[in-house]
Order: sequence, then C-alpha cells, then structure tokens
Amino acid sequence: MNENLFASFMTPSLMGLPIVVLIIMFPTILFPSPKRLINNRTITVQQWVIKLILKQMMLIHSPKGRTWSLMLITLILFIGTTNLLGLLPHSFTPTTQLSMNLAMAIPLWAGAVLLGFRHKTKASLAHFLPQGTPIILIPMLVVIETISLFIQPMALAVRLTANITAGHLLMHLIGGATSALFSISPPAALTTLMILLLLTVLEFAVALIQAYVFTLLVSLYLHDNT
Repeated sequence: MNENLFASFMTPSLMGLPIVVLIIMFPTILFPSPKRLINNRTITVQQWVIKLILKQMMLIHSPKGRTWSLMLITLILFIGTTNLLGLLPHSFTPTTQLSMNLAMAIPLWAGAVLLGFRHKTKASLAHFLPQGTPIILIPMLVVIETISLFIQPMALAVRLTANITAGHLLMHLIGGATSALFSISPPAALTTLMILLLLTVLEFAVALIQAYVFTLLVSLYLHDNT
C-alpha cells in the first residue's frame, strides 16, 4: 500500500482550479426552500428536525441571543451535511481542513465576545478576575483568563478537525487492510469488513455529534455574552 494516507484530504481541483467552493455550496441543494402550500414528506421531515433542534438550542437564550437562531441553525446544518457527504467514496470533506474550521469558529466567537463587551461590559470584564482573588495572584489570573478566552476558537476548530480526520484515516486504514486480506485470508478479511461496517455507522454518528457540539459551544459562548 504505497498510497498516501492524506491524499483524500488534499483540496480537489478541476483543470488546475480549486473546486472547494462548489463543494462547500453543495449542501445548500439538499435543503430547498418550500414553494408549495403542502410540502412533500422530505421537506416536512427536514422542517420538523430543524424546528426541534432550534427549539432545544434557543431555550437558554435571552431575546437578544435568539436573534442568532438563523445563524446557528445554518451552522449545524452546514457542518452536519458536509460531514455526512464526506463519508461518501471518493469525496472531499471540507471540515477536515483546519483553515476552514478556523474561518467558521473565529468570526462567531469574536461576534459573541464583542456582543458581550458591548452589552454586558462589567460582567465580561469580571470573567478575567474571579471574586475573592488574592492581590498577589491578580496579574497571573488575568493573563491565564485572557489566554483561555483566546484559545476558545482554536479549541473549537481543532476538535472538529481532529475528530473528522481521525475517523477518515481509521476507515482508510481498515479498508486498505480488508482489500489486502481478501487475497490472503478471506475469514480475516470478513472480520475486518465487519469492523469497517461498524466503524462506518459510528462515523455517521460522529459526523452529526460533532456538528451539534460545535454549534452548541458557539451557542454557549453566545449565552455567556448576552
């Protein structure tokens, strides 16, 4: 097996031009806008799932935080569908790119933090210095809390990238081992094939869970600042 393990994570191109923008826009086709008075079953189920997720996510938010509902539901749908489409053979998963995940995490985190400094200035500044802190520890705690604040978007992006990339690499390795074992030991190949099928089911769950975790953490950052 001389194939590069990371070849599937390279940005695809067509005639020398990157087509990652087209891949990113593709999930929007899966959620068409309803144009009929009575929708078909697919759109009805989609709308029911969207309303259920939105209702759960907005329970903890104030009226000001609920203005982000469209942004948050768009985010979870985009990440979830992108992760699922990346499980298809010979496909590209944009969420395995740290640069793209940072491009999603940093603006959302910055927007929530700036919103907090604008509307809850005292409460936002109070997070840098817990009540009852000894005077000697004040400078060190301010530095630590500042670093932890700026690490939040990096943690968001790295978590999503690492989980999706690890799952894809594991599936690639087990799939390569299965194809190699078919000519050597069919019983062992069937065993690895069963493991691969179970791992594929697990990856479907991970794809959806990671989309929910990413959006939930952004929602919690927003809740802390509104």
